[in-house]
Formats: sequence, C-alpha cells, structure tokens
Amino acid sequence: MTRLAESCDYAFAQSNYTPQRLWEFFEGNRSRFNIAHECVDRHAVDPARLAVRVAHADGRDELITFRSIAETSSRIAHWLRSRGIVAGDRVAVMLDPSLPFYAAMFGAMKCGAIAVPLFTLFGPEGVRLRVADCSPRVLLVNTEKAPTAVGIEGTETVVVDSEFVEALAAFPTEYQPDTEADDLALFQYTSGTTRELPAAVKHTHRSIVVLMLAALYGTGIRPGDEFFCPSSPAWGHGLAHGTLAPLAMGVTTGTYAGRFDAIRLMRALQDYGITNLSSASTHYRMMRTSGAAKQFRFAIRKLSYTGEPIDAETLRFIDETFGVPACSMYGTTEVGVALVNYPGASDFVVKPGSLGKAVPGLEVQVQRPDGTPAPPNEIGEIRLLRRGEWVPTKDLGRVDEDGYFYHAGRADDVIISAGWTMSAVEIEDVLMQHPDVCEAAAIGVPDPVRGQVVKAFVVSPRPGDETFTRDLQDFTRERLSQHEYPRQVAFVTELPKTPAGKINRKAIRDAEAAFRVTA
Repeated sequence: MTRLAESCDYAFAQSNYTPQRLWEFFEGNRSRFNIAHECVDRHAVDPARLAVRVAHADGRDELITFRSIAETSSRIAHWLRSRGIVAGDRVAVMLDPSLPFYAAMFGAMKCGAIAVPLFTLFGPEGVRLRVADCSPRVLLVNTEKAPTAVGIEGTETVVVDSEFVEALAAFPTEYQPDTEADDLALFQYTSGTTRELPAAVKHTHRSIVVLMLAALYGTGIRPGDEFFCPSSPAWGHGLAHGTLAPLAMGVTTGTYAGRFDAIRLMRALQDYGITNLSSASTHYRMMRTSGAAKQFRFAIRKLSYTGEPIDAETLRFIDETFGVPACSMYGTTEVGVALVNYPGASDFVVKPGSLGKAVPGLEVQVQRPDGTPAPPNEIGEIRLLRRGEWVPTKDLGRVDEDGYFYHAGRADDVIISAGWTMSAVEIEDVLMQHPDVCEAAAIGVPDPVRGQVVKAFVVSPRPGDETFTRDLQDFTRERLSQHEYPRQVAFVTELPKTPAGKINRKAIRDAEAAFRVTA
C-alpha cells in the first residue's frame, strides 16, 4: 500500500502528498486502466474477502464478497457483449444495492461500456428524462420498477429476476478488461430536480485516481477500517465515496437498501462493528430525532458528513453519541472534494460547523465578486484554482483567522433585506436549536418596503400559531441580530428534499412564487 495510507495526520499529509503518489494505490497506469479491475478483480484472490455489507430495510443483511462481484460482473460483461454492446455504449442500472447492482455496474465498465447508475425511487418522468439524456442501449431494472421503465424508445429494458440470473450461468466467470485510462466509464447524475435536469457528469476510468484524495482526507479511509456509507450509490457521495473509493483500497464498505429508517441504520452500525461512518447530514438528523441512539453501542472512530451543513443541535448529538468529531467534507460533483477535516488526524483540530481546510495540493479561496480574496469572516464565493484558473462553485462561504472555511449557502440562498445580507443557512441553524423545531428552511420572499424578507418553513409537533411564531422570531433575533429573523413563518408537515436528502430550497422558492401568482 502507498505511503500516503500510513497515517491520517494533517502534517503527514502535507509533507508526503504528491499527485503522483495517488497512482501507487492502483495496478493500472496512465495508459491502460479499468475501474472494475481496480475496485473488484484484483481483490478477489481470497474467495472469502468481504467487499460490501448491505443493510436492507426489511432487516436482512446481505454480505457480498469481492469474488462474487468479480465473477458475476464478468458474466454480465460477456452477456452485454453477446447482445452487441460495444465500447462507449451506455448501460443504465436502476437497482437497489445488492449483488446484481454491483455486478451490473462493474460488468458494464469491465467490457468498456459506460455504466449509468439511476436512483430506484425515480418515477416514470425522472427515468425518461435521464434516459433521454444519456441514450442507454440497455436499462437493467428489478421486477418492482419494471413498469416505470418499460417502453422507452431506443432502450432495451431488461428485468433482473431469477430467470435473468439463471441465464447468466451460461457465461464465463472471467473477463479481461481492455480499456484506456481516458475512456469514459461512468455517467453520474446529480440530485437536481427533474424539471431542470443537469447533464450527466462524465467520469473516465482514471478519474478514480483523484478520488483517492477524498478517501484519504475526506472520509479518512485506511486499510483495516470497517466502513459504512448509507447514501445511495446512484448519487455522488454513495457512488464515489461510499463505493468506488473504499473498494479500490480493498476496504469492506457498507450501505443501506430500501426505505430509510434511522433505527435500522444504527442497528447495522452496531452489528457490523463499523469504525468509519460517512453519511449525509440528513441521516445524522434522523438518528437524533429517532430518540433511539442510546439503545445501541457504537465503535466509530472516524466520522464524516457531506451534502449540507449540520445544525448545532445535531452536532451536539454526534459528539454525545459517537464521541468523535463530526468532520465535514465539501465539494461538488463537477470538481470533486475540495475542503476536508482530515478524519482520524491527531494533529488537526476540528472546528464544529466548519468545512475544514483544503485537501493537499489544492488552493481554495473565498473571493469577492471582483476576484480578490475576501478578508477573514467576510462572505464571498468559494473558488478553486484549477489549471491556473479560478473555478466558481456557486457556493458562498467565509474563512476565519485560522484558515478554516465555513459554508454560507448557495449563491441563490442569500437573502438581501433593506440592504442587509443574510444567510439562509445561519437562520436555519438557529431555528433548529429551538427545542420545538424538527426541521426548518429559510428563503427570501418579495416585500414592497424591504425588497425581501425572510420566510421560514418549520416542521414541528407544536401547533403553529401566533405565539409560536413570535417565539421563533424572538429566539432567532436574540441569537443573530435584531434584523436577522424570519418576519414570516409557515408551519408545514414536511420539507421537500432532493433524492440525496438535502432540503430543496429551490422547490420551496418555486412553490412560494407560484402561490403568490395565484393568490
């Protein structure tokens, strides 16, 4: 194993990291490279070596070895070739985490096709929009989702059932990949709304090399870890950080399949002896609000989160429940992981709520609109230096005097009221500290006097009345400033979320705008 994996410490990373050393994790080179070989086949020598633990919502535990993925993915590679699939063809996979999912995804990449993981909870329109965008030759689905996907013109829909599995037995269990490092391997869709579908983010086989930065310093994966990431592998976090990165290092990973339940997750963390957990912020909130965490015993030594900031109350829950710092990992699907908190580093102080510092070898700044660096604690846009140019992230943030970065929301989450600039994230964080608030989202709405005012949408078991509204307004104003509070409060039963579990403020803004038009 490469020297970079010998320590988690911050100083060690700064003094030992070079881009060239990331290649030491792999057998391929800058010319010939295949993700399926690197993540699966080379680790399959030991037939009992465990690759994935799947905690199914119904209580089942599915244990999948590297050998079983290697053999089944080889059979699928041969099967795809037998159906005329050639290098560069897209193969969409809409299956829950399971042996068929991993075998199909790696089998597609093994034979030179491009794997396209799709979220199993997509409805017909969500599936059709993505299929129309990537034009797969084959779409693999389970029996339950088949009615959603059948009948898409130009795409053959194949149901992965017992009959399909039996047919695979006729194909060989070995397949020799033959791909170049710069061949396309994966199309990944972000968790945007289906009304504004983003184009697929396209990854080559060699892209997994840079991904090791996130594994080393964002999730802190090291050989010997018992790793778990409950995020769906159809999305960036679950695919890149929860699947490809740990498997490439030969580390057993864990995931969740089915309708999410916080108690089922915590039981899996206990039963699997998980030592390294990387999850979406929403999962930690749901564990907290379940009220059941004290029923379980945990062995977690490293813990990370991504997707959106975690509110202060949930950070306290993490500290009390797991006894390790909550390490944020920040990046975008397009540019990768940029800011981390170095989980497991004995010489790195994790500041609660911060995004941490840059991964080794990357320069990150908070900049003013004119491109100059913002001074400490001034909000600007987070930008990354890539190939000599500053790349915008469309995220706002600030840097403190010690060089730690903090998130201040998306650029379109800024609320400007009577000349005051306010962060939706900060307002939400304070609202979440109120003992009667389960979830909260803040947006700016038009106001004839102030231009915009803050409107908060609150989920609470407490009845939403004028008294509760004033209570929340006073609670926020006392903790932020006299002008920084929600002048309007709406009480709702739930907040819209993206498929990846983030609060979907855009959906809230759109619904609010539509309501104002019809009101």
